[in-house]
Amino acid sequence: EVHVVESGGDSVQAGGSVRLSCAAPGYITSESRFCMAWFRQAPGNRREWVATITGDGFRDYADSVKGRFTISRDDAKITLYLEMSGLKPEDTAMYYCALARLRWCEPHLNFYTYWGQGTQVTVSS
Repeated sequence: EVHVVESGGDSVQAGGSVRLSCAAPGYITSESRFCMAWFRQAPGNRREWVATITGDGFRDYADSVKGRFTISRDDAKITLYLEMSGLKPEDTAMYYCALARLRWCEPHLNFYTYWGQGTQVTVSS
């Protein structure tokens, strides 16, 4: 079993910034070249794709966050990050880290094998 842990969720004012982190001990290592992604889910809504980074470092984003969010790994690929700026109230959601044991990524829920429990981001106006 792979345990995925997100952290960094916070409550901020509109226009603020938050950086989320994701770690998966035993899965993310200095040798890992796997797809990693962020999803989010607000109450009453379906889980929504936010961003992906492939094992080769290619990044892609949902239109709703493009230009405001940045997905990245550290140099050793030990930790996944989501840097969020220019936050809006509609960004309020539980944010989830997702992993797939493939080098490429797809923006679909059922593509991902491992999920964290989520970290809450709340943006107030």
